[in-house]
Amino acid sequence: MAEIILSYQEYPTKQDLPPHLQTLLDQAQEACNKAYAPYSHFYVGAAVALANGEIMQGCNQENSALPAGLCAERTAFYATGVQHPGVLIQSVAITACRDKTNPEPVAVTPCGGCRQVMMEFEERQKSPIQLLMHSFSGSYLLIPSVTSLLPFNFSQQHMTH
Repeated sequence: MAEIILSYQEYPTKQDLPPHLQTLLDQAQEACNKAYAPYSHFYVGAAVALANGEIMQGCNQENSALPAGLCAERTAFYATGVQHPGVLIQSVAITACRDKTNPEPVAVTPCGGCRQVMMEFEERQKSPIQLLMHSFSGSYLLIPSVTSLLPFNFSQQHMTH
């Protein structure tokens, strides 16, 4: 029997994170406050740190023609791909809340579609992308590579063989 092992670092509080990740998390929270989620009332923000020092934001955008909306991670990654082609993505922070007036963060993990998109960005740039997110215990998890969240992923190599 084989097993899959996920390596990650856990930080008990935001203040325990390295300063650059605290800033990235703040940017994700700012993006979360811009989310349009009148149906689910689940607001998600993502912030992508680029090798050139830029930070790109994305937030979920819902639509009454469900499921025509788009997740925060994909809005951030697609905008990055268009506005900064060829610039390495170093890390992404994701945060969520249920009430923008009291933005207490809740645990959130990327959906399967977002994992696939982020994995393909990582595969194209041939460099890992760190993922920072909240855990259900209230701590922060730093995963060294988004690919580790999708161990049996579908990639370009499947289409060429």
